[in-house]
Amino acid sequence: MPGKIVRVLAKAGDAVEAGQGLLVVEAMKMQNEIKAPKTGKVEKVLVAEGQTVNAGETLAVVG
Repeated sequence: MPGKIVRVLAKAGDAVEAGQGLLVVEAMKMQNEIKAPKTGKVEKVLVAEGQTVNAGETLAVVG
């Protein structure tokens, strides 16, 4: 199901903890926070605010 990126909470180079919010995606009029799967550094953010994304798409990389 497609969604829209409404907010980018972390940028490349940011240190993040597991469970910390990276992005907010809106789908079916509900906003969902996408959280870091592990503690690390954000290597890349592959999306921008306002962009439409699909299920299964890589949105950010945490290393």
